[in-house]
Amino acid sequence: MITTVIYSESGGTYKTTMTANLAVALERMGQNTLVIDLDPQEGNLTSLFDAGEHRSERDADNLVKHILDMPDGDFDDLIETTAEGVDIVPSHDMLGDFTSNLEQKISYETGMQNMSRDEYPRFELLHELLWEKQELHQEYDAVLIDPNARAEDLLYNAIFALRTLVAPVKPAGKGNLSLEGLEELVGNMETQLDIEIGLSCVVPSGVGQTNAHRQYQQQFEDTEAFATPVTIGNRESLMDAMWEARGSAFKVVEERWKTFERDGEMVSEPSQRRVRDREIETLERLYELARFVAVDTFDTDVDPVLELDIQEFENRTIDLREDEETEATA
Repeated sequence: MITTVIYSESGGTYKTTMTANLAVALERMGQNTLVIDLDPQEGNLTSLFDAGEHRSERDADNLVKHILDMPDGDFDDLIETTAEGVDIVPSHDMLGDFTSNLEQKISYETGMQNMSRDEYPRFELLHELLWEKQELHQEYDAVLIDPNARAEDLLYNAIFALRTLVAPVKPAGKGNLSLEGLEELVGNMETQLDIEIGLSCVVPSGVGQTNAHRQYQQQFEDTEAFATPVTIGNRESLMDAMWEARGSAFKVVEERWKTFERDGEMVSEPSQRRVRDREIETLERLYELARFVAVDTFDTDVDPVLELDIQEFENRTIDLREDEETEATA
């Protein structure tokens, strides 16, 4: 089963959009995919997929209540299906108070059971919910988590539950520092959580054409410390359009979403975007990334063919096996 946390300490690495694109790519590969949004901030995965109608309602049932074993309904009722077929457990404002609510639970239960706080399995709660109580491995082929950025209880629960990271990084000095911090974080978490944490791959994202960007990109690709299967170019327009299309980059290109000025106002509409080869190449790299995670990390058989049904335009077929044959011949 594919279980991955998409995580980066620094902002601007396309963490949330990469989670959406990975999820949709895996769904298109034939994997029944669930994403879990643990980020309580605005501009999260829930907003991107236009989900979570009740995310601001304090009394609404939500993931936190289920993690803390205080649900107000069935877990299945939390799950929404997006327009692109990916299922999502939406974010909720209560995620912002997760640690304080967890502390109350720990104080109560350790008092009742006469145990020390250090004995309480505070990082194992999401793992227990997903795999022991809900048995999601019986229903889904892939579960992805878009976590909060801070190294605190929610993030630790996510990593304990899924055990594998995909790390988008910016190809600049700050990106290198983030990578060093990620390696240190993984090492510290392995020690603290007493588990092995796999780093599936690092994905340089937002790579431009400057000499500095090319230099950092080459450093990432040359290292043997981790895999760098693809590099995502500087595609701000494409990634930004995802928020207007309320979906993945695949949806943006197929429905040709574009933001533009009309009568002095900025509007976003489908059927307006030009079909650019460089954006088709970006979709191919995202699909290749999803295949790397599925095949190379988890040894899962997936469909290597991407069919793009582009509105009012000729359809495109991308077969990743053809690229492999070309590379082998070269």
